[in-house]
Amino acid sequence: MDDRSGAARSPAATDARSWARILARYREPSHARSIVEIVITIGPLVALWAAAWASNYFGFWWLSLLIAVPAAGFLVRLFMIQHDCGHGAFFRHRLANDWVGRAISVLTLTPYDFWRSTHAVHHASSGNLDRRGLGDVSTLTVREYLTLSWWGRLCYRLYRHPIVMFGIGPTYLFVLQQRLPIGMLRGGWRPWLSTMVTNLAIAVVVATLIWLIGIKPFLLVHLPIILIAGAIGVWLFFVQHQFDPTFWAPEGEWTLHDAALYGSSHYDLPAVLHWFTANIGLHHVHHLCSRIPYYRLPKALRDHPELRGIGRLTILQSLGCVRLVLWDEGARRLVSFRELRLSNKNAPAATSIQAHPAIAHLDVPKPGV
Repeated sequence: MDDRSGAARSPAATDARSWARILARYREPSHARSIVEIVITIGPLVALWAAAWASNYFGFWWLSLLIAVPAAGFLVRLFMIQHDCGHGAFFRHRLANDWVGRAISVLTLTPYDFWRSTHAVHHASSGNLDRRGLGDVSTLTVREYLTLSWWGRLCYRLYRHPIVMFGIGPTYLFVLQQRLPIGMLRGGWRPWLSTMVTNLAIAVVVATLIWLIGIKPFLLVHLPIILIAGAIGVWLFFVQHQFDPTFWAPEGEWTLHDAALYGSSHYDLPAVLHWFTANIGLHHVHHLCSRIPYYRLPKALRDHPELRGIGRLTILQSLGCVRLVLWDEGARRLVSFRELRLSNKNAPAATSIQAHPAIAHLDVPKPGV
């Protein structure tokens, strides 16, 4: 039996709301620890950026590309600090969280107020079949996919292709899409003002660096770091919710706590990768209580080992998540295009995956219960 589903069957793993109350005791941040986390993240990032520039300057462009990998890791870690600030988790006071988050956004290219608004929607609707579309990876149900034209199916297949999802997609997201807070018109003036101020600050920093070292060295140093970090970020976000078994349900059967516990993965990474990704792999714990600073998430897991097996993914297992592209309403799980094709080919019409009814009237059980 898969160790993930087996662990999810334990009695201690069935009451998601109770887990949210238990984990609330880990919310209190340490200001000293938070400041140290910022210093040990920004300091090495700046040093590695300078080392990459020096390597390019003296003709060792290949060394600059190698340096871009750890530099991207520190940039991902810096984004996770911004992420915690957006949840009000990094400092006790809202103003401290907001202004640190806004300052970091200049380096991560992610407008703070815009991102915080969309991410709040993600936390409030993750796993809800009736509230998809903002702050998540677009996922169609089998029925929705089968009603598309050939062009619509082609576009969806291209969107879900790994080259687009983890290559072209991050570049578009961080370099272009996040320069304008499209979709946040009803969010008031703050996301727009925050985005424009962030864009202006980015432009000033970029113009200053180009003036100091030239446009070619700047692009050779900075673009690889941004692109690698963006790909890592999108990959992490993808495997945090696109895995098997995960939790999706229609509005009437969806609950916030069940979606948090059973619809968010525990990405069980090696210790060094947990450090660089700021423990975001403990995503089920994070979704249950988003106010926990990332440096306190491991303690919560150590104190409550019952949570270790719920939604657990190893690196090897996570690679298989790429093929999971459609939500099968009848089987209540994510499936691949190949599974859809084989099911339609082999099953009788009455039981084919294509013939599954909508699940709005079904009593969807919790995974593992």
